[in-house]
Amino acid sequence: MSRSPLGDDAPAGLAVTRVALHRLAAYVIAPVRHQATGRFGLRATPGGFGTPTFGDDRQIRVEGTQLIDRRGDTTTSAPITTLRAAADFLGTEIDAVTTAESDSPPVGDVDADLGIDESASRFLGAFYAMGVAGLELVRSDDVTVDPSIVQLWPGHFDAAIEAGDEPHRASYGASPGDDGIDEPYLYVSVWWPDRAGLDRADPFWNSTTFTGRVFRLSEFPAGADPVDTAATFWRATRDRLDRG
Repeated sequence: MSRSPLGDDAPAGLAVTRVALHRLAAYVIAPVRHQATGRFGLRATPGGFGTPTFGDDRQIRVEGTQLIDRRGDTTTSAPITTLRAAADFLGTEIDAVTTAESDSPPVGDVDADLGIDESASRFLGAFYAMGVAGLELVRSDDVTVDPSIVQLWPGHFDAAIEAGDEPHRASYGASPGDDGIDEPYLYVSVWWPDRAGLDRADPFWNSTTFTGRVFRLSEFPAGADPVDTAATFWRATRDRLDRG
């Protein structure tokens, strides 16, 4: 295990838990909000992630290995086991279509135990909280142009905003890892690199899977505030993009 600037060792089971929670978010939790409101964006929540309050004062969230469903003044919880059990607990059906993206994991066996590791789940919660805090700093400064609100997208399972004018628009985000990078990382994905005059040969733009830049969690400087580190990365990348 590698030491993380979030203050804990990155758990050995992080990748397995990340994929399992991605499936839970995309195919069970987010569709419940979508059924009620037509929206499916999620948020960082204490100890994990979940929906904002929606519908008739309801919120669904993950904290560690627990799935929590608050409806008004009543809160119930259940251990996270299988996708089917989660859907039954929430009174919904598994939806493999509504929030899925090209990089979403397959639905898989809905009756197989998801194998959520408590420490890995809470580590992802801390990573999302760090990413959201850094993104809020960037979107609220005087330089960022036309930023969206911070969303945790269930299909991609990353926390992100969009910002910039049309030639320089980009997605700024914090990903818990994926098939291309097996650890949490920050990224800036440029929408229109040719319009922005981006030099793809410049090693500054170091992503190998999209046009943009990535910064892995293992590259965070020891002892530095990870929120400030994340905000600095996004701002520096934004400023370089704006210069063309």
